[in-house]
Amino acid sequence: MSEDPSQHGRLVIGELALEALRLGEGRPLLILHGGGGMEHAPYLDALAQHFEVIAPSHPGFGGSPGPEAINTIDDLAYLYLDFLRDLARPDAVVMGYSMGGWIAAEIAVRDTRDFSHLILVDPVGIKVGDRWTRDIPDVFAMPWEEVTRRLYHDPERWLPNLEEMSDEQLAIIARNREALALYTWEPYMHNPKLKGRLHRVDVPALLLWGESDGLVGRAYVEAFAAAIPGARLETIPEAGHRPYLEQPERFVQLVRGFAG
Repeated sequence: MSEDPSQHGRLVIGELALEALRLGEGRPLLILHGGGGMEHAPYLDALAQHFEVIAPSHPGFGGSPGPEAINTIDDLAYLYLDFLRDLARPDAVVMGYSMGGWIAAEIAVRDTRDFSHLILVDPVGIKVGDRWTRDIPDVFAMPWEEVTRRLYHDPERWLPNLEEMSDEQLAIIARNREALALYTWEPYMHNPKLKGRLHRVDVPALLLWGESDGLVGRAYVEAFAAAIPGARLETIPEAGHRPYLEQPERFVQLVRGFAG
């Protein structure tokens, strides 16, 4: 990796240059986004007052290239492990949302030498029910409006108007959806072995959960937290699957209180 991994909005890891946001100074906070991709939102500016925020778009999402060699959650975990190793900041914080929480958990069960705290926000990635039970609703089979309803406490505020979007914005939405399917479809939204490996997490861990989340239920996130030694679970009221957007002040407060 180059000495300055941020080049014109790019995060360079080995030979791969990812689209990325990089804000603020201080303790590194690596943010791994979920299926909706990474966008610059006000909570990031608030976090940047206390951390160096490093927020890449995963390969295949947003404006990041999608090399054929990276096509699984396992590949993404090792990609960001390489970044953390080259960053050489063992005080770094790793935070992941939804699918990004799955990636962060996969990182933590492999090697925690290059970061100090783990934050999982409404994560997916484990199997809680039996083989016949779908723990996470099938977002690929739902209408757009139904997915939005399940994502937010106040879906009317966040429901996008596709008719007002540019062709470029629509293309990014389609690209993000295609990449999400690539990484999470089979098996759907989980690694059957991850839950049994979470006991290996040996850094302080915080799980944040939006109380109105219609994708990740309370029993699911409680099982996730229980599998990580010493993990703390905090519920954010009046928020859904993306509490960092609906309750940014409370979200930032909890992150700072845990890792600030």
